[in-house]
Amino acid sequence: MASQSVVQISDANFEQEVLTSDQPVLLDFWAEWCGPCRMLAPTIDEIAEEYKGKAKVGKLDTDANRNTAMRFSISAIPTIILFHKGQIAKKFVGLTPKREFKAAIDSLLGVAQ
Repeated sequence: MASQSVVQISDANFEQEVLTSDQPVLLDFWAEWCGPCRMLAPTIDEIAEEYKGKAKVGKLDTDANRNTAMRFSISAIPTIILFHKGQIAKKFVGLTPKREFKAAIDSLLGVAQ
C-alpha cells in the first residue's frame, strides 16, 4: 500500500502537480507488472514521508498515462525524475539507493550534506 504522502500523477494532472509545483517533485514512472518498480516502492514511500511539506513525491503509471511517459522518453522503468521549477533537475533509471534520491533533493533544498 502506497504512503498517503505519495501523490498519484496522471496525464490529466501532470502540469498542475509537477510542472507548476513550488516544491521539488520526485516522480516515479512505474508500471504494475514491473518487478523492480515494486521493489523500489517502499523507498519512494519513505522519501514521501521524510520530505512531507518540503518536496512532493509522486508516482505515474506509465501504462495508464502514456502521453506523459512518451513526453519524457521513458523507455525503461523504473525511471525517477526529479523536477524543479518545471525543469528536469536529475534523472535516475533503474533501482537507485535511497541516499541518491535524498542527496539530489537535499541539494535542491539547500540542505548541507
